[in-house]
Amino acid sequence: MSSLFIEEYSSILVFGIFGAVLSLVIFYLSYGLASTAPSTEKLSSYECGFDPYEDARNAFDVRFYLVAILFLVFDLEAMFLFPWVVCISNLPSTGFWAMIDFLVELAVGLWYAWKVGALDWA
Repeated sequence: MSSLFIEEYSSILVFGIFGAVLSLVIFYLSYGLASTAPSTEKLSSYECGFDPYEDARNAFDVRFYLVAILFLVFDLEAMFLFPWVVCISNLPSTGFWAMIDFLVELAVGLWYAWKVGALDWA
């Protein structure tokens, strides 16, 4: 029993040790090889070179967050849609109709967000 356990899980142990060693090597190499010479651009408020126009403690508009959340939702939709399209010929009819239901629910959600004005910036 224990030899079967070692035989089955030894590759996972090797990959785990290899991953830990590789991540430590990359971390220490990036720390040692990084340039740390400060310049006026790096020490300024923003590295892009623009001076801040307002106080940094001002709150963002809620619409910014709504659009960001909607983007994530529809980005995840695309992530689910691509594998479905690739294997649609091998799916049973329940797989087809489950994705159609998912797309209809997303369309209703987009319609609702549009209707309540979550996408309007005026």
